Amino acid sequence: MLEYQQLTLISPVTSNEINSINTACGNGWRKVFNVYAKLLYALDKKHFNYSASAPSWQAYRDRFLLQPKSQTALLFSPPQLSTNNQSLHIICGKTYAKNLLSSGHLLANLIWLDEEFAIDKRQNLIVCPYFDYRQLSNIKIEKLAYLLKELKTL
Repeated sequence: MLEYQQLTLISPVTSNEINSINTACGNGWRKVFNVYAKLLYALDKKHFNYSASAPSWQAYRDRFLLQPKSQTALLFSPPQLSTNNQSLHIICGKTYAKNLLSSGHLLANLIWLDEEFAIDKRQNLIVCPYFDYRQLSNIKIEKLAYLLKELKTL
């Protein structure tokens, strides 16, 4: 059986594109973008400089999230993990992570911290609830921010 690595082309959003997506596609995407921006804004300022770019998480979302040079991305494919990589990987959703593991699309040594969060420190990988207010509340965003800080300081 031949296996191949699919190349992922990452395209940044353009200015005001997040607002256009929210307008055209409704509340589902709005929640994802809002939670993502809140998370970046909650990260430890010693290790992550996202909050220095804008006065609020809303301004960060509108001006910088997923845009060129933001060092952020949303990927809809299994993560390409490496122990040498400086990237931090977040898989949103326990069910999705478990499906990736069982199908062989994810090779990770996840340690489940509780029912919703898992970590593989060696590969800079965290599994968390889906980026939605109901699943990833502000308290859980703070927990995820703490776990990301922990990975960054290893």
